Amino acid sequence: MTIFSRALGVSLTRLSLGLALAATAAVGTAQNSVRIGMITDRVGPAKPYAEPVAVGAAFAVKQINAQGGLLGRQIELLTEDDQGRPDVSATAARKLSDQGVAFILSVSLTPATQQAQSVTLETKTPHMTPSNSGDTLTTQIDNPNFWQTGPLGSTQIATLLAYARSKNFKRVALITDNSDLGQLINRFFKAGLEKAGIQVVAEEVVPRGANTAEPQMQKIRAANPEALFMAGVLTPENVLILRAYRQLGLKTPVLGNYNLSVPQYTAVAKGLLDGVVFVDAFDPAKAETARFIESYRKDTGNEPYNLMGYGYDGVMMVADAIRRAGSTDKQKVREAMQATTGYVGVMGSVGATYHFRDGKRTGFDPNGMVVRVYEGDRQGRVVHVGLK
Repeated sequence: MTIFSRALGVSLTRLSLGLALAATAAVGTAQNSVRIGMITDRVGPAKPYAEPVAVGAAFAVKQINAQGGLLGRQIELLTEDDQGRPDVSATAARKLSDQGVAFILSVSLTPATQQAQSVTLETKTPHMTPSNSGDTLTTQIDNPNFWQTGPLGSTQIATLLAYARSKNFKRVALITDNSDLGQLINRFFKAGLEKAGIQVVAEEVVPRGANTAEPQMQKIRAANPEALFMAGVLTPENVLILRAYRQLGLKTPVLGNYNLSVPQYTAVAKGLLDGVVFVDAFDPAKAETARFIESYRKDTGNEPYNLMGYGYDGVMMVADAIRRAGSTDKQKVREAMQATTGYVGVMGSVGATYHFRDGKRTGFDPNGMVVRVYEGDRQGRVVHVGLK
């Protein structure tokens, strides 16, 4: 054997030993922690919503670990970025499943979350979206390993319509943008209004990229509605609508969809929000919510809002299921999650609970949404609760 061969043999032996030790260490780390995976969107279209949800999830993990962990072990949060793309989301779900996570949280767009389900169905990995509101997430794929705890879009709309009925509005206007989601929400609003016997006297669209919404708002003013529903989801176009509303001196009550609950509006629509009502799932006056706000504020020095709450509740519910299962065994965790009932989180109205009764996999309380009002540029008090 040459000197080179002997040296190569020694190097390969050392390399093999190093890889073996690394693999052993990785296995040891996995055995000494409870791994939870999270698929989020850090650069794509869902980023403004996904990032705060992910922050809330990470805060929950930090809080649990500080209190001794889960099943006597620390939680390890493994995070993947799917860029809001379905193909990347499926790859991320596969990677997390291969890493032995006990649960996967999806914090991304509906199509991406849908595609990730194809993997968790195959691998039987428990999987949840704590914030997504798509009505079809638990119906298009029959995946017993998947749950949804974000409020359904249909519930959000129904709550705002219930508020409109309580005000006895008879003639209203609709305004939206030309995005696919904005158009879809507008159709839901229109169908709900007509079913409730409320007449739509004007219906306007502000196209993406417009530099003013005054022509549309002038037509709405001419129709003289008793209330104005904002169905759009594009922030720049919504700001144009609010600006035109103020500039034209309209006094018609404005009812905003869930998009207006995102706190970025307090900055980008400063001075335009006072009196606008919007549907939300976050009530700062609720005891559990108040405690969450206080602990988050104390730990980070920042003020949390609804999106952080979704991520926080998601991790806390996963931890609760694993604790009740007494194990990270996927089947046991799946059974424990499906058995969840009466779980009180920081999201939802006072008295609202999460539950998956009768085999359902959508867990947000149908009467858990609230309608809040902007007071100045701050998200203020609750003015309506639930579907009645």
